[in-house]
Amino acid sequence: MDTEARLEKLERELCVEKRRTRWLLAVVGLGFVGVLAWTLATITSTAQAQGANTGPKVIRATQFILEGENGKVRAMLLVDKDGSGLFLNDENAKRRVVLSGDKDGPRLDLNGENENLRATLSVVKDVSSGLYLQDKTGRPSAALVVSKWGPGLILHDENGKRIFSQP
Repeated sequence: MDTEARLEKLERELCVEKRRTRWLLAVVGLGFVGVLAWTLATITSTAQAQGANTGPKVIRATQFILEGENGKVRAMLLVDKDGSGLFLNDENAKRRVVLSGDKDGPRLDLNGENENLRATLSVVKDVSSGLYLQDKTGRPSAALVVSKWGPGLILHDENGKRIFSQP
């Protein structure tokens, strides 16, 4: 084989090796880009799952129920067509506090151990607001009311009979 033939053979082999090198670099480059994209996606989703997202966090529901360790309902927050309410129960699941709002206005009820109403603070539209107190049986005891007609005080005896009213 003469020198010229050997040079042509080396040039062909060099071209083949250059093509292989280009393909190898392209495959390695695509692989690197794929691994980098996968890593960034994994880091982003992990950070979001751990709360790193600084955007607003919103949970939408019409009802939340909280249960105690014994499985009994201790609190409820709910919204329905009539209004909304927060209900707090004691360890025996007896309703003790009700905070509600509806078309008539806001209301806070405090109940005794037997779930009988003991105190109410309410606002009825633009008509009146008042504090109503009941005895342990649920009978009216006293009321302090402010209405569009003016302030008033009402007292009842132990049988629920009105004994004083002003005005």
